[in-house]
Amino acid sequence: MSLSREAHLVELVNEAGRRTGSATVAAAHQAPGLLHRAFSVLLVSPDGRVLLQRRAAAKTRFPLRWANSCCGHPRPGEGVAESANRRLREELGVAPVTLTEVGVYVYRAEDPATGRVEVEYDHVLRGEFSPDAPLTPEPGEVAELRWVDPVTLTTQLVRDPDAYAPWLAGVVDRLLNPSVTVGDASERSGGR
Repeated sequence: MSLSREAHLVELVNEAGRRTGSATVAAAHQAPGLLHRAFSVLLVSPDGRVLLQRRAAAKTRFPLRWANSCCGHPRPGEGVAESANRRLREELGVAPVTLTEVGVYVYRAEDPATGRVEVEYDHVLRGEFSPDAPLTPEPGEVAELRWVDPVTLTTQLVRDPDAYAPWLAGVVDRLLNPSVTVGDASERSGGR
């Protein structure tokens, strides 16, 4: 994440996901952290594999760890699917994708390398995507991409957790065991 993105606003929420205010990305991620809305996208191929990205070295939180296809924060009042598609375009060069919310994952994770903290109300979004479709990853965001079977990934997450972003296990769990059926994420407001 570029330093200029650290000044963007995120939507603060309570444990029920209701908006309580806003803060900059930088402030929300300073210890002890502020609970804020986020999203994690998993692009899924027709054979069920998911696209993972290895986060760029320049990321301010959990750099060079494998994570879901794309993640980010809706701006205050911005819809989750709208924000997710904006970040898919910025990070991977992907045209808009129909996204379905498969659950919410609330977590807290401290990055020992940077001292930053994630405290997120994370909307987990699933999108169908062909592995043959063109991708143009932004080097400042993405170091590497790979397709992986999600069941195999769950084993790898246990075997080598430090290779992965700490939220990935919960995100993959929501994909494999959807906890909420809410339809197309574009129907949901990021400002509840």
